[in-house]
Amino acid sequence: MTRLGDVAFFIGLLLVLLHLGNVEILEMNSPDAAASMNSGLLTLASLLIFGGIVGKSAQFPLMTWLPDAMEGPTPVSALLHSATMVAAGVYLFARLFRFFSHSQTP
Repeated sequence: MTRLGDVAFFIGLLLVLLHLGNVEILEMNSPDAAASMNSGLLTLASLLIFGGIVGKSAQFPLMTWLPDAMEGPTPVSALLHSATMVAAGVYLFARLFRFFSHSQTP
């Protein structure tokens, strides 16, 4: 499941990189970025990046890896692995929320 998230995230960032020239969060969140990308491409890149976030942070329906990660060799390593991945996905979604909101497709 995390590989699906990796691939979706990579393709989404690659689309942004090809059309904007960089993948800096401040640049992606600017209204100028939305104006320079067409609506369909912006929506596709947003969905792919969101798919990557869902896959890496174990959100439904891509959460099948989380119980296996919680059975790690020690409780501390399992907690660190799964909790940091989930928190990082939520944080990334919050940071890119303005980029997602630029999409005209409801």
